[in-house]
Amino acid sequence: MDLFDFGKTWELITELEGVQTALLAAAILGLVAGVLGPLIVMRRMSFAVHGTSELAFTGGAAALLLGIGVEYGALIGAVVAALLLGILGARDADRDSVIGVILSFGLGMGVLFLSFYKGRSGNKFGILTGQIITIDSTNLTLFVVSSVVVLAVLGLVYRPLLFASVDRNVAVARGVPVKTLTVVFALLVGVSTALSVKVVGSLLVVALMVTPAAAAARVTASPLRATVLAVVFAEVSALGGIVLSLAPGLPVSAFVTAISFLIYVVCRLIAWQRDRRTRVSAVEPALVAAA
Repeated sequence: MDLFDFGKTWELITELEGVQTALLAAAILGLVAGVLGPLIVMRRMSFAVHGTSELAFTGGAAALLLGIGVEYGALIGAVVAALLLGILGARDADRDSVIGVILSFGLGMGVLFLSFYKGRSGNKFGILTGQIITIDSTNLTLFVVSSVVVLAVLGLVYRPLLFASVDRNVAVARGVPVKTLTVVFALLVGVSTALSVKVVGSLLVVALMVTPAAAAARVTASPLRATVLAVVFAEVSALGGIVLSLAPGLPVSAFVTAISFLIYVVCRLIAWQRDRRTRVSAVEPALVAAA
């Protein structure tokens, strides 16, 4: 098995329409995940993304059992989870417990639905780890429409949402509808999470929705620069993961998570080096003055 057979990889990209469709879907998802990611990190909703993905898994498993498109079931499950998190977990003190309840319920019901399914085991595995190469024109249409809706709604609420994310108490005092924005943003995260399930599976959604933004947050405090970097990191992870998985025929999710983790480690090292230089620069004048 050759992990770096670029000739074979290029041949698959140029000759297989399914691969081209998968790359386009991954590019769209990278954009959406990169734009939402910094707000998810800023609002400390990483655990909520994981909880939402578990109900997306439940919805996908139910859809598989009923014989309908997994992506539709995952979308319904994720939206339901987002609504529950947005309404029941509006208070910071309640959020973690609500997520824990939803997460465990989603896993339990998803496992139950899969136990009833008697079809191909690969279909079950795909819900957990992703099956982006199976995306067809119908799936791509859902990707595009859902992504456009998410980005359009985010564009409308971005400024008050960013304000509420930076300082919730001041936003409330200024009359910003924080509770409404919390529910709206949870819905946007839910839809995006459902889209991510097709790429990396319900177990590894955080690799696209959170890790690129967490990496960006290590190297910049600017929301704009963090968003740009998060989009770049998410695109590199999603597209790079697909390209690297083609020749060996291994699961895409393994490469996506590996690339996103590597980017995060590099960003942490950059941040550590920058902070180290800052500390040295602050200490040197004091040492000179003492001498």
